[in-house]
Amino acid sequence: MFFVKTLMEEKKSLIRQRTNEIKPYRCKNLIAVLENPMDIKNIGTVIRNVNALGVEKTYIVDSRKSLPDDWEEMRERKSLSKTSVSAIKWSFVKRFGSTEECLSHLEKNRFTSIVTSPHIKGKRNEILHEADYTMPKLAVWFGNESRGVSDEAVAVSDFCVSIPMFGMIESLNLGTTTGIVLYEITKQRRAYQEKYKHAKRGPDK
Repeated sequence: MFFVKTLMEEKKSLIRQRTNEIKPYRCKNLIAVLENPMDIKNIGTVIRNVNALGVEKTYIVDSRKSLPDDWEEMRERKSLSKTSVSAIKWSFVKRFGSTEECLSHLEKNRFTSIVTSPHIKGKRNEILHEADYTMPKLAVWFGNESRGVSDEAVAVSDFCVSIPMFGMIESLNLGTTTGIVLYEITKQRRAYQEKYKHAKRGPDK
């Protein structure tokens, strides 16, 4: 019994240590939004990407009601836990019943929305590595695997981001797309956060 208790305490200590190590690198006020994803495996993969890259939250628009509303219940779903390699247990995930509900929540909390698509959408389109992602609060929308992002999301977005492609195939799956896009965005935001932190602290004496 003592041995088991000691192991549990050591595990908790390692978790606290890891939490403290990664805290400065988390991207605050950055949300990845999945709009009506069809495949539960894709959701798990995206949550794994989100957690690994330091994105603060995942929002899921789930019009089909395939996911539970309760986050704790969602964390216990084996299908999500397995595909996310348990990242679901360390990630904040919120479900919305419609695109309109999610957009309203983001607008209320003063988030800027941008959408992702391999095609030209909306009034302004940007190549991934050429855009600026350092706005105070940012929500990045990823569309349905077959239909893409909705017209409602495009209409309120600041711009549409595309990944430059140079092969015969001009599309990527949801897991790969989120990994590439969020890597660039988190890289920019971490650099900005570091610069802003130094600016607030002032020059070294």
